[in-house]
Amino acid sequence: MGSGTGAARGGSPPPGGAEGRGWTRRRFVGALGGAAAASALAGCAGDGDGGGDPASAREVPQAAPPGQPSSSAAPSTPAPSTAPGSTPGASGPRPLYLGAYTSVEGGGKGVGVASYDPVSGRITGGGTITGVPDPSYLAVHPNGRTLYAANERARGAVTAVRLADRTVLGDRATGGAHTCHVSVHPSGRWLLSADFGSGSVAVHPIAASGALGERTDQVTHRRPAPRAGQQGPHAHQFVTAPDGGHVIAVDFGTDTVYSYRLDEKAGTLTEVAQAHTRAGAGPRHLAFHPGGRYAYLANEADDTLSVCAYDASSGRLTIGRPQSTGAKADVNYPAQPALTPDGRFVFLANRGDNSLARYAVERDGARLRLLGTVPVEGDFPRQIALSPDGGLLFAANQRSGTVSVFRVDAKGGLRLVGAPFASPVAVCALPL
Repeated sequence: MGSGTGAARGGSPPPGGAEGRGWTRRRFVGALGGAAAASALAGCAGDGDGGGDPASAREVPQAAPPGQPSSSAAPSTPAPSTAPGSTPGASGPRPLYLGAYTSVEGGGKGVGVASYDPVSGRITGGGTITGVPDPSYLAVHPNGRTLYAANERARGAVTAVRLADRTVLGDRATGGAHTCHVSVHPSGRWLLSADFGSGSVAVHPIAASGALGERTDQVTHRRPAPRAGQQGPHAHQFVTAPDGGHVIAVDFGTDTVYSYRLDEKAGTLTEVAQAHTRAGAGPRHLAFHPGGRYAYLANEADDTLSVCAYDASSGRLTIGRPQSTGAKADVNYPAQPALTPDGRFVFLANRGDNSLARYAVERDGARLRLLGTVPVEGDFPRQIALSPDGGLLFAANQRSGTVSVFRVDAKGGLRLVGAPFASPVAVCALPL
């Protein structure tokens, strides 16, 4: 097992921690919406240790869990003909999967299934994959055959779905609470997940069938200690760095981005570095530049975006100065950055301002220049994603229950295409 430097291992959060108080991500966002909470977080903001310019700066059995049929009566959707990240053919609709909360009033019934026209951007509904509770974040296997969902409930779990016939292959417990993010290692052998409620991250093996095995490792973030007002550690994202050997965990509650070395044979984690934002920044999600030397970090609590330098040899991230999200609203929570495949532009979802910020990437990724914002034509854009060819941007608007689609032009401009697509409590859009 990994060394666990700077973090604690175990299956449950510390006594009195976030889960002990029943603190969930949905409750936290609601609290942030209050003036008192916003004022308290703003009062924490200061100059941290990451304020510099980043440019100057055991073999695991692969047994599949028993299959579990889906209760959806909708017709099956064929697996995508091209893997995510590749350029789809110009003809024919492309698959689109939609995450939602199922345990809230007016919520979804599972993973929404749709398709989109890669030319017009028009979305057509195609049913629901039921049997997946609160699928708040989605990811797909590199071969395009299996979908993975975070089950954002008190018992954190991840679910695998075979896309060819929409069969739910089963779920696995993460050992944490309120799983809010999943991603697949580029090797296709490991699923990475983040648990917001417990401030932990986990690794699960992926079988040849796409099904998940029991987790091989889990780390709970306990150092540095969360500051007052941040209600314990809250892991928000767990992704693979461009080098493939390191995996990166973003923790809102500890104002820290953790770097781990992933043992690709055993599926275990060893912490190698920590990068700290300024106090009260509340980092949420980051996205890497295709060049592999820089990443862009959305800070939810203090409404900023930071350019980060990344050293592939050590896995160390250096967080640069926070900069504007372009938001004009009094209260705004940036959610997720997304990059065009050519690395020329970055887009950022602004919740509260209900806009999409546009940035030009300069100096080979070392600098961002704010170009402006465009209205998202929805309420509370929780997540954004680009089509594999980068020609379309999808925004999942949680409060309006819609998905907005924008055409991306050669200058980084965004143009709304058609009316937003209705999708109950839309919190994730995954175009393939």
